Amino acid sequence: MNWGDLETLISGVNKYSTAFGRVWLSMVFIFRVLVFVVAAQRVWGDEHKDFVCNTAQPGCTSVCYDHIFPISHIRLWALQLIFITCPSLMVISHVKYREKKDLQYIASHQGKHLYANPGKKNGGLWWTYLASLVFKAGIDAGFLYILYYIYKGYDLPRLSKCSLEPCPNTVDCYISRPTEKKIFTLFMVVSSAICILMCICEMIYFICKRIKKLIIAKIEADRKAPKKTQEPLAASSSQYRSRTSIRGDQTASIQNLNNIKTEVA
Repeated sequence: MNWGDLETLISGVNKYSTAFGRVWLSMVFIFRVLVFVVAAQRVWGDEHKDFVCNTAQPGCTSVCYDHIFPISHIRLWALQLIFITCPSLMVISHVKYREKKDLQYIASHQGKHLYANPGKKNGGLWWTYLASLVFKAGIDAGFLYILYYIYKGYDLPRLSKCSLEPCPNTVDCYISRPTEKKIFTLFMVVSSAICILMCICEMIYFICKRIKKLIIAKIEADRKAPKKTQEPLAASSSQYRSRTSIRGDQTASIQNLNNIKTEVA
């Protein structure tokens, strides 16, 4: 596997991520990919060669090894690192699709843009980014559960009992460097748990930021609404005052006429 290409694919979403997303990328590169490439592969490189059972029965050691290690830790972590990059690729693909649509819109509308910023997380891209966070956290959690379910925990015992055929009886099998492998297993598990926590924090931040924006927009809309309603009220009150003033003038003119009639009489 070309890990340089993998790093390029993951870092491509860095400029479209929030602060939590950038911390997540740092965790993946420094504490998972680099540790996996530099140290973990060497620790598990001799697991089958140095797996020893106290029997000379042909095939017994291979059967016991397959029973104790149904899937290698190193291959399981490789699959995990590959799968957690897929949601990031989904975000990049959506941004590239927006950029393509924007270029087509510019060509057909004389230089006008369809998107002011194709990488801005609004509309459909907001949902795509949120879905990528859910998928990343779900994939890490799923692989942690698979590892726990297969090996009945995250511990590696020094001695394992095996009584499968073609073993003549219950034999003792020994794993090479179990303490070192246990330390690396716990390190990778803790790193995955921290990445899950970072994804959850980013989801909360992302949703709260969207809710805050909606609340601010609603408050601004409510502030503008009373100004529109006050104008017709002011117009109606002025009309009412003018009508009352006219009525007052009419009564005053009637009284003046009556006064003139009495003086003539």
